[in-house]
Amino acid sequence: MRLSKAYLPVLKESPADAQIVSHKLMLRAGLVRQTAAGIYAWLPLGFRVLKKIEQIVREEQDRAGAIEMLMPTIQSADLWRESGRYDAYGPEMLRIKDRHDREMLYGPTNEEMLTALVRDDMKSYRDLPRTLYHIQWKFRDEVRPRFGVMRGREFLMKDAYSFDVDEAGARHSYNMQLLAYLRTFKRLGIQAVPMKAATGPIGGDLSHEFIVLAPTGESKVFYDAAFEAIDLDRAGLDYGDKAGLQAMFDEVSSTYAATDETHDEARWSEVAEERRRTGRGIEVGHIFSFGDKYSKAMGLKVTGPDGGMVTPMMGSYGVGVSRLVGAIIEASHDDNGIVWPDAVAPWKVGIVTMRQDDDASAGAAEKIHAALHDAGVEVLYDDRDERGGAKLAGMDLMGLPWQVIIGPRGLASGVVELKNRRTGDREELSIESALTRLSA
Repeated sequence: MRLSKAYLPVLKESPADAQIVSHKLMLRAGLVRQTAAGIYAWLPLGFRVLKKIEQIVREEQDRAGAIEMLMPTIQSADLWRESGRYDAYGPEMLRIKDRHDREMLYGPTNEEMLTALVRDDMKSYRDLPRTLYHIQWKFRDEVRPRFGVMRGREFLMKDAYSFDVDEAGARHSYNMQLLAYLRTFKRLGIQAVPMKAATGPIGGDLSHEFIVLAPTGESKVFYDAAFEAIDLDRAGLDYGDKAGLQAMFDEVSSTYAATDETHDEARWSEVAEERRRTGRGIEVGHIFSFGDKYSKAMGLKVTGPDGGMVTPMMGSYGVGVSRLVGAIIEASHDDNGIVWPDAVAPWKVGIVTMRQDDDASAGAAEKIHAALHDAGVEVLYDDRDERGGAKLAGMDLMGLPWQVIIGPRGLASGVVELKNRRTGDREELSIESALTRLSA
């Protein structure tokens, strides 16, 4: 990608209404633009990051055996009346009527819809277990949308729903999703700690929220650093291993982790002082197991192993895909801009010519750009006729993991400069050595 041909509108100053770091940097670096209160258009740079997060979430759901589908954003109010949630959900639900005066809603979640979809086709315990998911835009009418995508009204979410023949199966499905979430966040390059949580309007009694540590987080968090040593890829741990997954769940659950709402000073005092971690946290995911709350209310039954009728046990599992963009920035930035983890960076490498009017510099940049592109490396080449300092500042703001800096003096000595955005370390290398490093 050549910056001169891209649409990457950068702001020199943060808008006055942007209060937190992620909102400021997402606007300044040209990731998003607000179109209405709490509603954002995703510009090309932000969209690239969003799709990378979405793909990692998808791959880990598939790895856990969940099956992808897609449900409508608009739902019938009648479905929610079946479950008893239509009047109970509150003003966050956007209620609308179509031209025939039928009551509809813009879905904030999909328990009712999916239960209604499967009840006509799930007939036997042999159809279970199943976990279905989709990645879809949702709407919740926040009374005070703020903080950019962190508390917007429209958001992209992965929500999965499990159906099991009994409580033991539901527990296993829950454990599978717990591992899938932990592996997802690890791949995204962030530390997300699962903490026991209230279930709210979803219902049920088994629930964890996943908290990313960030200075501007919504709530104070406390956790035992022993969590960081849990091996999520230990030999033999796979999604079919019920005993192994339960042991993993027990290890996670027994490691102290709590928000200020559920913090227990007595238990916290039992954690060794050198392992105590505190800070602020941002919720990026939430998983629930709620038994037959929806299947019973909506008449979902299957034939059980003994021939009798069984009401399936259910769970739901949500990840805030668009919220993760803001959360990652909150957790990974510096005074100069965003510092993207490699897995979600919009491009891996940014090429900067300190003097675009220097033929040797422009030629070297073209060579590097072509070689990286041919090697399958995502690369952004700032080929504009701008000051070198302004280009470097722009690259720092956008947060690409690596910068190749090309100047006449360096080329005269046969080298270019390679900069690591996260550490700030700079190294002079030959073009061939730089290409080898970046293509690895």
